[in-house]
Amino acid sequence: MSKKLRVGLLFGGRSAEHDVSVVSARSVMAALDSEKYEVIPIGIARDGRWLLNVDPQQALADQMHLAADVAATNLALSGPTALAERNSPQAVRDPSRIGSLDVVLPILHGPNGEDGSIQGLLQLADVPYVGCDVLSSALGMDKIVQKRLFS
Repeated sequence: MSKKLRVGLLFGGRSAEHDVSVVSARSVMAALDSEKYEVIPIGIARDGRWLLNVDPQQALADQMHLAADVAATNLALSGPTALAERNSPQAVRDPSRIGSLDVVLPILHGPNGEDGSIQGLLQLADVPYVGCDVLSSALGMDKIVQKRLFS
């Protein structure tokens, strides 16, 4: 059998659409074939903390809030297609446990998710991602610019 593709499932976020993103991530995670993909759930808490291995199902059970969790690992981007944990009490001390990602699925809704922000961050970090590029995402969120483009 060939190597599984490592997929970062990015969900949550700082927008009012946080809860919708968690529900969407749960659906995406359930639909991905575990024989083909190793899913690495990465939650973004409402306060902006990035947390590794946050189960969307558990986040749903906890009123869909990504709270500080001893089982979660705070993250910071650290180079091409890699995620490494930030120094924190919850941090796993062995960065090799995180490894690199083959691709990221940004399952984020609203500002800071669909507006080109996260796409720009991933692009600058040289992390492959699925979906629209930075410009397309930004234009898609700006209804005034859209109206001008289509008129």
